Amino acid sequence: MHSFHTASPAPSGKQPAMRQTLARFLPYLWPDGRPDLKLRICGAMLMVLLGKAAVLSMPFAYKAAIDSMTIDGTTMAMVAITAVLAYGAARLGSVLFDNLRNVVFERVGQEATRTLAENVFVQLHTLSLRFHLARRTGEVTKVIERGTKSIDVMLYFLLFNIAPTVLELIAVLVIFWINFGIGLVLATVAMVALYIGFTRIVTDWRNHLRETMNTLDGKQLGRAVDSLLNYETVKYFTAETREAKRYGDAARTYANAAVKSENSLALLNVGQSLITNLMMAGAMAYTIWGWSQGLFTVGDLVLVNTLLMQLFRPLDLLGMVYRTIRQGLVDMAAMFDLIDTPAEIVDIPGAPALDSALPSVEFQNVDFGYDPDRQILHGLSFKVEPGQTLAIVGPSGAGKSTIARLLFRFYDPQGGRILIGGQDIARVTQGSLRAALGIVPQDTVLFNDTIGYNIGYGREGANQDEIVRAAHGAAIGTFIESLPKGYDTEVGERGLKLSGGEKQRVAIARTLLKNPPLTIFDEATSALDSATEAEILDTLGSLAQGRTTLVIAHRLSTVTHADTIIVLDRGRVAEQGSHRELLRKGGLYAAMWQRQALEREKEEAQTI
Repeated sequence: MHSFHTASPAPSGKQPAMRQTLARFLPYLWPDGRPDLKLRICGAMLMVLLGKAAVLSMPFAYKAAIDSMTIDGTTMAMVAITAVLAYGAARLGSVLFDNLRNVVFERVGQEATRTLAENVFVQLHTLSLRFHLARRTGEVTKVIERGTKSIDVMLYFLLFNIAPTVLELIAVLVIFWINFGIGLVLATVAMVALYIGFTRIVTDWRNHLRETMNTLDGKQLGRAVDSLLNYETVKYFTAETREAKRYGDAARTYANAAVKSENSLALLNVGQSLITNLMMAGAMAYTIWGWSQGLFTVGDLVLVNTLLMQLFRPLDLLGMVYRTIRQGLVDMAAMFDLIDTPAEIVDIPGAPALDSALPSVEFQNVDFGYDPDRQILHGLSFKVEPGQTLAIVGPSGAGKSTIARLLFRFYDPQGGRILIGGQDIARVTQGSLRAALGIVPQDTVLFNDTIGYNIGYGREGANQDEIVRAAHGAAIGTFIESLPKGYDTEVGERGLKLSGGEKQRVAIARTLLKNPPLTIFDEATSALDSATEAEILDTLGSLAQGRTTLVIAHRLSTVTHADTIIVLDRGRVAEQGSHRELLRKGGLYAAMWQRQALEREKEEAQTI
């Protein structure tokens, strides 16, 4: 059997990186702190040795049977029968030891895969929001899938294919030397060297094709995931044909690259077959010549044939193994790149926890931009006293939602400081900071699970009664209980089975359950109708009691109760004061209030 289609490695220019990846991978062959796994590895290697011993004994049993059959007599017939039975027992032993090896080793491979997958998953959650906004989810998940699958395959091939093949090659060479002389040994070494060299040269030629296929495969998956996640947007703009064309273009490009790769594989298989069959024919011809000279027996011909056939079997797989290992290194290198990606936001050594009993919030001359050429906040300063409510309003793009992201420390400002309870949030642990914050975001994304699970996500270990109270506190309890499955109702991917208002009320319930000392409402009623908004505003008012609260809003009717309102304009505080004070100033806030009042009057007139 010859090499079959599989992934190819990256270009040869990446050899140093390959060696580094292999060095990082090797500890999984001998995991520290796991004597049970090391014992399993030793047991598996013992099964390998016993299996190879059984394999190498088969040709000798076969030879003995053939030689016995060339001599007449009942005794020799019994010898031949015994040799045949030994041959069968050796074949059975080979299969038995191979399967026992797999049983013993399976736990090692699964543990290595699990450990690596968990490390990557944890790392992805430590990376910054900037990283996740810049990467396609489909492509990242593909990198993780390929990388985690690779480690189990790599462990298997390195331990149970390459190492046994080397042992078998050495054993065959020793047998040939003892029984047939140095000539057959040199011919076998030359054949193996030519086979390996040819396989490597052709495989390296195929490398760039396979790398292109991986890139195109990732793009194809990324486009599919992106399109399906934006299902409603596609429908809004009747863009089904456009999306199908974009996906079809990506699939067509991938298919063309796959055809080139598959065609190059045919050349590899034919070349490998030519080398092995020339060696087989030459060795058997040499043995027949020796038999004609009285040097060898008929059984020696069988011995040479059987030994070479057994050696060719792993050699035929060697091309596939080589490509798989090289591609595994490429896939693991991509995953190790994820692991090695430095976290943009990290805790300083020895950072204390945030003291968040009833905190104040203060921005001191904060400068921030997502990119060097995209400055959002310019020396922003304001302060919220403990237990007070601060509203932040302004036109779209003024930097309102950026403030919430900075408070959660998804980003660090380029200048200035942010204090909570008088502590610089850059110098406390992120875990304690985010534990003290609760948010009802403008765009609520829910897990593809039940409503009860999504509300209960606000606090680990919350019981059903607490979840129900939070739901009623957010004015969604009655709605949930009217559903056939109640709190066990599935919300769909990203919560698409719920309306915008229902999703925001779930987010409010989640925050109520968390019960943080500092709450942020980021356009928390933007998706609600007027009647529901009034109901939710009462809930938000009670939620704000005894807490420091920031309300980020575009709709000014939702912030009239705030102790202080700041008006942002292009990342700067344009106005500051209470609702009445800002109306008396007749500035930007008053103009926004008047404009929104006119819009409300028009809406009310249309509903009459």
